[in-house]
Amino acid sequence: MKNDLKYVGKRLIRDDAYDRVRGKTKYVTDIKYDDMLYGKLVLSEKPHANFKFDFSKALKTKGIYKILTYKDVPHNKYNSMEWFTGINGVKDEMILNDRARFVGDRIALVLGDSIESVEEAIKKVVVIYEELPVVATIDDAIEDVNIITGNTNVAYENTKSCGDVEKAFEEADYIVEDEGNTSRTHHLAIETHSAMATVDEFGNLVVSSASQIVFAIQMHLSRILKLPYSKIRVKKSNMGGSFGGKQQPMLEFIAGFVAYSEKRPVQIYMDREQTIKGTTTRNPMRIHIKTAVNKDGKILGRKIDTLVAGGAYATNASSIVNAYAKKLFRLYKIYNQEVKGTAYYTNTLPGGAFRSYGGSQAHAISEINMDNVARKIGMDPCELRLKNLVDPYCEDPVGGPNIGDAGIKRCVIAGMEKINWKYNYENLKNKNTDRYAYGIGMACASHGNGYLGAFPDFINVEMVLNADGNVLCKIAAHEQGCGTLQTLKQVAAEALDLNPKNIFITEADTFITPYDAAGTQASRVSFVAGGALKEASEKLIDLLFDTLNKVKNIKTEDMYVENGFVKIKNSDEKFSYGEISQIREKNLFDHTSVYVKHIPKGNPAVFAADFAQVRVDKKTGFVKVERLVCVHDIGKAINPALVEGQIEGGAEFGIGMALSEDIEIDNRGYVKNSTLSKYHVINVWDMPEVEVVLVETHDKTAPYGIKSVGEISAVAPAPAIINAINHALGTNITNYPATPEKIIEALSEKN
Repeated sequence: MKNDLKYVGKRLIRDDAYDRVRGKTKYVTDIKYDDMLYGKLVLSEKPHANFKFDFSKALKTKGIYKILTYKDVPHNKYNSMEWFTGINGVKDEMILNDRARFVGDRIALVLGDSIESVEEAIKKVVVIYEELPVVATIDDAIEDVNIITGNTNVAYENTKSCGDVEKAFEEADYIVEDEGNTSRTHHLAIETHSAMATVDEFGNLVVSSASQIVFAIQMHLSRILKLPYSKIRVKKSNMGGSFGGKQQPMLEFIAGFVAYSEKRPVQIYMDREQTIKGTTTRNPMRIHIKTAVNKDGKILGRKIDTLVAGGAYATNASSIVNAYAKKLFRLYKIYNQEVKGTAYYTNTLPGGAFRSYGGSQAHAISEINMDNVARKIGMDPCELRLKNLVDPYCEDPVGGPNIGDAGIKRCVIAGMEKINWKYNYENLKNKNTDRYAYGIGMACASHGNGYLGAFPDFINVEMVLNADGNVLCKIAAHEQGCGTLQTLKQVAAEALDLNPKNIFITEADTFITPYDAAGTQASRVSFVAGGALKEASEKLIDLLFDTLNKVKNIKTEDMYVENGFVKIKNSDEKFSYGEISQIREKNLFDHTSVYVKHIPKGNPAVFAADFAQVRVDKKTGFVKVERLVCVHDIGKAINPALVEGQIEGGAEFGIGMALSEDIEIDNRGYVKNSTLSKYHVINVWDMPEVEVVLVETHDKTAPYGIKSVGEISAVAPAPAIINAINHALGTNITNYPATPEKIIEALSEKN
């Protein structure tokens, strides 16, 4: 990697920044067509029920076109978590359902000529329910008395292991055991879910949405509607945030069906309450962990048994269990370990992709357990971790890709220095009063850079140099609002030695952009798509040299690129990129473009170590996070401003997970807090200043050293805060979130 980087590592402002902050960016619901229908779903109010309707009053509402039910739509089942044809998941979802299986299930669709008419009519829809037995909790599911589907409530189970776990426990000086629960959290993107569909002048179905994976939507639409792929165009529209919530198709299929069957444009939308209770959530888990350690602090072995609430449909039951388990083998040097996961069907919101996909749950309880191990053997929690964390280029003990240039120990050391760990861990409690207790805690986390080693991970890119000197990169990028396009533009600019203003990158469109194997998921985009653009840029430069060599008879070894020109050594002669494009077409009858299929060379782990300092009000149970230091092994920060923004946003997620966020479902299956007045998120006045420290490593498989940050940033803050609370109070809180009620209860039990 060259050291004199010109665009990589620079704090450049995104091209779309000003339009977004001024509210000028157009999203799906801002787009209007003539003769367009508007649609809104009727969601079940019961957790498990058969039903029938009375639409008589609703259909009389002015402007209402039609109301669809299960009887009116295709019955081809799908699994919304399948993202390519090689996955054969359990297909049990339908675009409208014949039975309600959770509060929020899709049971009807109201279509009208305006939003106003739809909103008025939907209030007049009468649903008569025949309630059925409910499996509301993991304990209900385990009993297998009431079965949601098939002959058992077990949706998926698997065990990953390495070494000799039983021997490790026999040889241990201490065994430290904990059990805890993670919460059911909601993505809460600024933009609620919506989708638009129409039929174009060529008879093609065109679907637009703020999605993360256009080729998967095309695949599903083909299966559901029995249309050829080549007649289905799926376009990525502007997105107002996702955090994984828009990885699974929600409204695209019903929108596509309506548009194709009615031959009219349609816009399907959800309001905030529908988005909270009618989409997907992070899977809640019950985690039991036992760690075997010797008196010197070396971890000999670990057993983890995990129960997962999968929700009413299969969706991600298998993938969440496996992804969760995988992350537990790539942080510490634990060579005797067993991780068992069992996912259950429940009459609750289905689980789905959520920022860090299993990572937040994986490290939520295990990092609390690490602090308890340190306490048991009388060792500083940071020193215990430094003794056991992975080293650079360790091998994955269950056969995953090499860990790569792991900087996690450097992260811990940098964080300890930043927050003055040694002093504060021993002396912070001296600030305690009768009412307030102070504590400090930390946690580590690991994540990946894509699917290499587990699923197909490749991306295709066509890079076109136009005669005006601008470069068009046709690549299936899905900007989620975090600056993906700006990051990729800087990578291409660096490789081409061309001003980023002259580079244009497409968003994903199945009719325009080349195929991408996985879309925006698994923290793969900067690493994989960035690598593709770097490779394509290098090939495009080769094409420029080839042109001048063949037409101008200039030796290739005498050429070099600089600022959008090919220059000739020991000469004042130079040719602009646009000029060379014209020369190639005129003289060689060829277009100046390259097509690259890029497969990443590795999948190194990415790491974080977060440190939290808290003040706990022992009278009310409220927690104030006074300091939060987030230290990340970033590889190379392509745009440090965007990286810091991702880490700050991830910290907000982590604080919410630690202290307040949980979609509460009672033991009868009813959602208790489907509005923002009752689902409590961390607001700006709750946030501490997030102190970001970037540790740069130089993994040999990473283009320009790029590693991911978007998902891992949401992982370590939560357990760091819980550890700080436990340090302050001398408690062992292991259930998320640590609400005031739980803190007061823990203090009462301790006293």
